Amino acid sequence: MDPVSRVKEHFAESIATKQAAVETIGESIAAAGAIMAQCLLDDGKILSCGNGGSAGDSQHFSSELLNRFEMERPGLPAMALTTDSSTLTSISNDYAYEEIFSKQVRALGKSPDVLLAISTSGNSENVCRAIAAAHERGMSVVALTGRDGGKMADLYNEGDVEIRVPAARTARIQEVHLVVIHCLCDLIDTTLLGGSAT
Repeated sequence: MDPVSRVKEHFAESIATKQAAVETIGESIAAAGAIMAQCLLDDGKILSCGNGGSAGDSQHFSSELLNRFEMERPGLPAMALTTDSSTLTSISNDYAYEEIFSKQVRALGKSPDVLLAISTSGNSENVCRAIAAAHERGMSVVALTGRDGGKMADLYNEGDVEIRVPAARTARIQEVHLVVIHCLCDLIDTTLLGGSAT
């Protein structure tokens, strides 16, 4: 296949995956946006975590809240647990890589905070442990996953929301996760500030 055809194939597959996903995850996204907005109204904060591309997504989400998404507004309290190299390396060196997020959640999280847990497979052990730690601290969880939901599918409490992308290919799941993150930011802004961001 020539390069331009390969590019077109990626675009077509991405569009088809997004169109299929919205039919199954639209309500979950709306529910997650409501949970996050209420957390912020209750003076809570949103912690986020993930590995690799999902770490990038967690940082993207927190930056949209701390700075701004599309509306002019004061910064909103959010923190990506993926950015402090001294903390990440000390925990992984002194304890285990699987604890890099859970130890931070236990130190920083409390009710009514929310954890945004991102894993395309749903099997990332450090994200699974972060979910357990969030529950210990009385926090709600919003999870972005794909495929069959992985190990994370068995970890949720009542009131948690899983947004599971119905796709198997990591790149396509990540692309939908990015749209979901933008939807969540928009729902938070319009719930807190009213009106429309577009």
